[in-house]
Amino acid sequence: MSGEKKQKLSPSTFSHVKAVPSDEIFNLKTLFTNDKNSSKVDLGIGAYRTDEGSPWVLPVVRTVESQMSSDETLDHEYLAIDGLKSFTDAAAKLLLGEDSVAITENRFCGVQALSGTGALRLAAEFFLKHLGQLPVYITKPTWGNHRGILQAVGFTDIREYRYWNAEGRCLDFDGLLQDLKVSDETEAIM
Repeated sequence: MSGEKKQKLSPSTFSHVKAVPSDEIFNLKTLFTNDKNSSKVDLGIGAYRTDEGSPWVLPVVRTVESQMSSDETLDHEYLAIDGLKSFTDAAAKLLLGEDSVAITENRFCGVQALSGTGALRLAAEFFLKHLGQLPVYITKPTWGNHRGILQAVGFTDIREYRYWNAEGRCLDFDGLLQDLKVSDETEAIM
């Protein structure tokens, strides 16, 4: 083996790969960062910020981080493939309600994922594999990567539903209901 030559990658090995379109929200963040106006306000990425523009961590988060770092019972053991069951069960109860029929009849499943993007990818692959090609509804507006993730997995019928009332700066409840009334239980709503 020591006499074998390793094949080198040429600079053009990945030249056929198309660049991903830039994300509008992160483009806005770059414009904001480069803007020299001292009166600017960052309304782009949904994170709490200090007056200096740095991320602000909620005090309760700092407290829990401190508690966790000093808790000798916590370890870095690998979790099960679907995550920490006590966490996913608690999240399902929070989302569906402790007395939900799905909870009381044990008809729910939770999976822990890294980030919203990771969760969306897992859900999309699961739906396509187990339910087949079906209409998938995404919010309008949505993050720039959501449609691309669904398309990369193989979904072709991607529809939008309203949820944001830009004029009132609130949930567009009537629009959301109107758009989703045309869907049925065989379709996925993200």
